[in-house]
Amino acid sequence: MYKLQYISQGQTAEEHFLNCQQVLEAGGKWIQLRMKNFTEEVVEETALKVKELCKTFGAVFILNDNVQLAKKIDADGIHLGLTDTSIQKAKEILGKDKIFGGTANSLEDVIQRINEGCNYIGLGPFRFTTTKDKLSPILGLEGYKKLINQLNEEQRKTPIIAIGGIEVADISTILKTGISGIALSGILTHSDNKKEIVEQINKMLYEFA
Repeated sequence: MYKLQYISQGQTAEEHFLNCQQVLEAGGKWIQLRMKNFTEEVVEETALKVKELCKTFGAVFILNDNVQLAKKIDADGIHLGLTDTSIQKAKEILGKDKIFGGTANSLEDVIQRINEGCNYIGLGPFRFTTTKDKLSPILGLEGYKKLINQLNEEQRKTPIIAIGGIEVADISTILKTGISGIALSGILTHSDNKKEIVEQINKMLYEFA
C-alpha cells in the first residue's frame, strides 16, 4: 500500500489532469481523481487520461465515488465516502481484487470500515480545509492518538491514512500517532516544489515504516 496519496484538485478538468501529471512527475505513486460538480462525460474523459498517465508512471489510479465509472474504465480502485455506495456493493460491482478505500471521521466509522473490508481508511479531517464541503468534526493530533489507541492489534492491520489540511511540518508528529500514511491535496496542488515535497514526505514515511 503506497503511503503518500494525492487527491486531485482543480477548477477545470484540465487543471485536475495537469495537477495529477505534475504530482506523478514529482514522484507520486498514488492518485485519487476527485472531481465533484463535473458532468459524467467530463469525469470519464479525464479519468481515462489520468489512468493512462498513472500506467506510464507505474502509479495507482483510484477514482472517487463513482463505482460504475470505475468499472467501465477499469480503475485500480475506488474511494467511497460514508454516504456513497456501500463497500459491499462496490465489491459486488468491481470484484474483490480492486482497492477499496473508505472515509472515516470517528472510531465508530473506522470500525465500520474495517468490518466492511476496506483496504485502507482515509481518516480526517486533521484540521480545517476548504477542499471539502460539509466538513466533519476536526480530529487533530489528539483525535488521531485517542482513536488509534482504542483499536486492537487486529484492527490496526488496516492502514489508516491521515487527511485534511495537512502541511509538511505536521507529518512527522502525525506519524508518531500510529497513522500509516498521508493523503495530500492542496499542499501539492499549490506548490511549485512538488518534487521536493514528495521526496521529503517519502523519506519521513520510510523512517516511520
